[in-house]
Amino acid sequence: MGYPKIVHTEEGMREGLQIESANISVDAKVRLLDALSATGLKEIAVGSFVSPKYTPQMAVMDELVARFTPAPGVRYVYTALNDRGRERAAAYTPPLSRKVLEYATRVDMCDVFAQRNVNRNIAQQMAAWPKTIEQALAKGATEGCMSISNAFGSNWTGDVSVEQLMHMFDRMHRKWDEAGIEVTKIGMSDAMGWNMPHQVERAIGAIKQRWPKIKDFNLHLHNTRGVALASVYAAIRLMDGNDTLRLQSAIGGMAGCPYCGNGRGAGMIATEDLMHMLEEMGIDTGVDLYKLIEAVWLAEEVVGHALYGFVSKAGPRPRFNKLYPMDMPHIETLEQAKHFIKGPKAYEGAHSPWNEPITSWMRPEAPGYQEKQAKLSTAAQQPPLKAVGM
Repeated sequence: MGYPKIVHTEEGMREGLQIESANISVDAKVRLLDALSATGLKEIAVGSFVSPKYTPQMAVMDELVARFTPAPGVRYVYTALNDRGRERAAAYTPPLSRKVLEYATRVDMCDVFAQRNVNRNIAQQMAAWPKTIEQALAKGATEGCMSISNAFGSNWTGDVSVEQLMHMFDRMHRKWDEAGIEVTKIGMSDAMGWNMPHQVERAIGAIKQRWPKIKDFNLHLHNTRGVALASVYAAIRLMDGNDTLRLQSAIGGMAGCPYCGNGRGAGMIATEDLMHMLEEMGIDTGVDLYKLIEAVWLAEEVVGHALYGFVSKAGPRPRFNKLYPMDMPHIETLEQAKHFIKGPKAYEGAHSPWNEPITSWMRPEAPGYQEKQAKLSTAAQQPPLKAVGM
């Protein structure tokens, strides 16, 4: 049935910059947002319209959205937590995209994080469900959404089992059932990076078995323990062309959480790593990886330190038109490794021990390459030799 439809949101400008210095200039932020807009990304979170008292990094939002250059076909989304924030965003809509109206019941699986993050405990969050569902009924909504935060575990309260997760989803689902509204979308977020591929696999498998009509999944995974990309792959393998998988990531893995005890260590999947994996799997993203990597390099300039992705350092897997020069010198530093975009000037002066030119019939430009490759392919299709004397 093929892969699910992937809907991706770039979070570097929002979740990334909100953990960085509040002193980054508006000019730098505009340059970065414009660079991201030119990469082919389809949806970019520009930031949050919130009080600078709590998030000083977002104090210049109005100036940022007034000055950046929107690209055709890109959705520019944002976070606004109250009426004042929504009013500010409305003044810039467009170019900002209108919010998609969605009625969602939400809860956190960690009572401690809920209080640290949103000043509400689990009981208070659950008490808000009826009001959300009443609003959905009043607006004539026919579809609802369920969302759970810290769905896989917490630094304060430990692991969340699939049974616990499903029990909480089931309590939510019954409320929607009682109102006669079908749940069509489900979300799991993971600010503290407790996701593991097998956990994600079990959770999605249980949801699909329990509610086969749910075809729209959102996974907001932090890469705190380095396995979030593997968790995304596990999710993709459980879905097919009838499903939608919504993902968020940030250029360079730039992100973090001041409430979870890991700070910048609670980064996200690096967008360049995610896009590279999807492309190599045959999922067309429409993203120019090389432009995206240059945006990562710009982001490192803007924040003043190295970021955490891999493809921005080693480059995408080079295809025939991007294969490395065979006689290139020893490549040792990260700066020299940037030759995949910067060319030979990146490694000028590097040590080169080769006395003779290196040649190979395996290069596409070599004489007879096509014929030799065809022979290799034919040989690979022959039945394997039987082992003798085993």
